Amino acid sequence: MSKFLSGKVAAVTGAASGIGRASVEAMVSAGAQVVMVDRDEPALEAIAEELGDAAIPIAIDLLDTDDCSMMVPRILEKASRLDILHANAGTYIGGDLMETDTATIDRMLNLNVNVVMKNVRDALPHMIERGSGDIVVTASVAGHYPVPWEPVYSASKWAMTCFVQTMRRQANKKGIRVAQVSPGPVSTALLSDWEEDRLQAAKDSGSLIEPTEVADAVMFILSRPRNVTIRDIVVLPTMFDI
Repeated sequence: MSKFLSGKVAAVTGAASGIGRASVEAMVSAGAQVVMVDRDEPALEAIAEELGDAAIPIAIDLLDTDDCSMMVPRILEKASRLDILHANAGTYIGGDLMETDTATIDRMLNLNVNVVMKNVRDALPHMIERGSGDIVVTASVAGHYPVPWEPVYSASKWAMTCFVQTMRRQANKKGIRVAQVSPGPVSTALLSDWEEDRLQAAKDSGSLIEPTEVADAVMFILSRPRNVTIRDIVVLPTMFDI
């Protein structure tokens, strides 16, 4: 891979696994220094040991209001600048609404919606001051289609699609690109509540994609010339039917 991110500093939330980890690895390969944000400190340390000095771990619980508010200051303390924010952290709820307890709904909406908005809001002043930056949000195909078996998750991703596309219009006047990547089902821990036979059937039928394939889309977004914004990439398994 070309080193088109050489000299850039990126931060990735939800970096300890899945799409976040794949994004970290791709950005490091492209020459970036990447700050990895996640609450799983042992996993972050293991990735940092594997990837070397270009990967900087910061253990943060984004659902803790005070911890979340310190994310950008801690990034700047460690890396002195921030060129790219991949707001990737999120969680998943499937099934009928009545099968989901309200505490779980609160947690998911806080992480999938509120935390993303706060992270973007906190990163913007630094990027605006520098007159440049990239923000990429991990959304979902569920943010484009009302998936009947995941009403809470779909609602959170519809919110993100609206947020990204409104923020894009505000930030582009200040030299900052805002985009989203919208994957279909990805083989990550977010599908841990799927029944084993359903998960295996999806794998066997080619209805799942890998985190690296989503990270490839993120890298495509970042690699475009500054006069080009990719507002959204929908990445689907070829055999996925929705």
